Amino acid sequence: MTLNDKFDTLKENLGQMQRVIIAYSGGVDSTFLLKAASLSGLKHLLAVTASSESFPQEELSFAREMTSSLNIKNMIIATEELKDENYSNNPSNRCYYCKKELFSKLKKIAKKENVSFILDGTNADDIHDWRPGRHAAKEMGVKSPLLDAGLGKNEIRELSRMLGLSTWNKTATPCLSSRFPYGQKITADALERVNRAENFLKNFGFTELRVRDHSGTARIEVMPEEFSLFMNKSAREEIIVYLKSLGFKYITLDLKGFRSGSLNET
Repeated sequence: MTLNDKFDTLKENLGQMQRVIIAYSGGVDSTFLLKAASLSGLKHLLAVTASSESFPQEELSFAREMTSSLNIKNMIIATEELKDENYSNNPSNRCYYCKKELFSKLKKIAKKENVSFILDGTNADDIHDWRPGRHAAKEMGVKSPLLDAGLGKNEIRELSRMLGLSTWNKTATPCLSSRFPYGQKITADALERVNRAENFLKNFGFTELRVRDHSGTARIEVMPEEFSLFMNKSAREEIIVYLKSLGFKYITLDLKGFRSGSLNET
């Protein structure tokens, strides 16, 4: 099946649903799904974005701007996953409780809006990774049209580029809770500290980065070809001073470099 065939299948499947809600994060996958849905002849399309301590505020602003540019209604809702100790205690299936909180609220909205389908941006590559949130989606009847159409990440990026979406080459922005090793308690203050640290480091020109919080030690992941940026003494000292001001005791550079999901490594 060609890329265009998959795209046509996606639009056809979406069009048959008629009235949908899309869990919209502003990322590559959900933005592409939103655009495809807008081209499919749906009678009712609503993007719902969750706002919480684990979702960077700059991503919330991006979601608002993107839905506005696509002329699609965007509803911002508050989710309270941190109040659930099953989530904040940070077990290996933490994402299950986050998604359960989100989808429970989306189901209430769907009932009020007379919507039959709730959709998420899971793609065909995601099923090869550890995704406990998928269990919550299945339990609550959430559909994954990108997965059903067999579209993987690179295909979604290419179609996004063809559609003129600015997200086609956007870097992944997983929730801030992914910066903490399983079993380490997640708090609102810790999430804010990680977010502020990463935003500060972006000012130095790093393309992709993570600041992993290991009980007060900052383990910084950047692309290996960008290690040299840390060799600038003044920049390095500025980074150390700022991260220590946030409460980190030790500042370290991970020599393996940036890689998604490094806390799942064994």
